[in-house]
Amino acid sequence: MIFHKSTFDLPAFLAGDKTFLREVMHPANDAVDLPFSVAHASLEVGETSLPHSLGQTEVYYILSGQGRLVVEEESIPLSAGGLAIVPSGARQSLENTGAEPIVFLCIVSPPWTAENETIYPTEE
Repeated sequence: MIFHKSTFDLPAFLAGDKTFLREVMHPANDAVDLPFSVAHASLEVGETSLPHSLGQTEVYYILSGQGRLVVEEESIPLSAGGLAIVPSGARQSLENTGAEPIVFLCIVSPPWTAENETIYPTEE
């Protein structure tokens, strides 16, 4: 049996890190036996996600737009077609540095769980 969803038919919600997410595939909620989850995410112009860490490895794959990914003390630019792997437990954030929303996939292995995510307070 083929698993299929249309990303744009899924509801978007504001995640704890302040990115907009659509859960595309998660083994806890879908009839799939896979060792990862997939979310479609976006971040508006001039916005930065809150610093956070996951107890899982996360892959960012940029679909459109551009930004800067900060992992611990390292920072790299990302744009459409770019991919970055964030190790489990690493503090991370993404800043939209472009003139349009940055849109990306988040692939998390093992699958994302709320209890394995830590959101860090920001200085304001």
